Amino acid sequence: MRISILRNGSEIAKTEGVKEAYLVFREEYKEGDAIQLIPDHKGFITLQFDAVLGRATVLSDGKPFTMSVPFGQKHDCYHETVFRGSKHFLWAREAYEWEHDSYRNLALNPYDCYENGSLFPHAKANIETRGESVFAARNAIDGIVASDGHGEWPWSSWGINRDPDAELSLDFGRDVIIDRIVFYTRADFPHDAWWTEGTLTFSDGSVLIAKLEKKDGPQEISFPVKRVSSLKLSKLIKAADPSPFPALIQLEVYGMDA
Repeated sequence: MRISILRNGSEIAKTEGVKEAYLVFREEYKEGDAIQLIPDHKGFITLQFDAVLGRATVLSDGKPFTMSVPFGQKHDCYHETVFRGSKHFLWAREAYEWEHDSYRNLALNPYDCYENGSLFPHAKANIETRGESVFAARNAIDGIVASDGHGEWPWSSWGINRDPDAELSLDFGRDVIIDRIVFYTRADFPHDAWWTEGTLTFSDGSVLIAKLEKKDGPQEISFPVKRVSSLKLSKLIKAADPSPFPALIQLEVYGMDA
């Protein structure tokens, strides 16, 4: 397992370990830097690349994961101290079985990012308001459910740019067994509107209509157990409200690995 800091494509700091590795990077990140994790095999990894973002257990497909260190507006979806300062602790290890073999929120990944294609779960969307980080798909699975504001952390959301054809896809990277989904829609009223329903399309071909309401807090949808590898949220219907700005704060998907 290898963790490194890349600058202009070259390693400026690195560490390697068997099943576990850590790196203390003793300088400030510069624009253009990237964090890279090269796992030694496919499987579950527990990692921490920033003290504020904390630990997360995710599935690696065995390929390198590279995350650009965010600057400018790309940093707006994070707490002001994330990836800042002159001392950084990065760590990863092979996950313990009990960390992934349990009923949990399978959608959680605070380290998801636009360029991610190797650590799951991974969220992506066909529309993100103005391409700004505070409205990116990754915000819907970062674990933060504050919903009474907008436009900056901790109210980062998936924003649809007023587009009724907006879709968000969630890829688990493997088959999972699920039976419950929890929505947190943005609730900065009267700035925000809300959706009355959305359509969930699952990789097994099944479709579920989720009825939603004007609410600051969780909205739970339960259903018979499904075995799926991905899902898509689409056909979002806005309520008859003067505001044109509905948005999704968080999508939690509960279940277990298949």
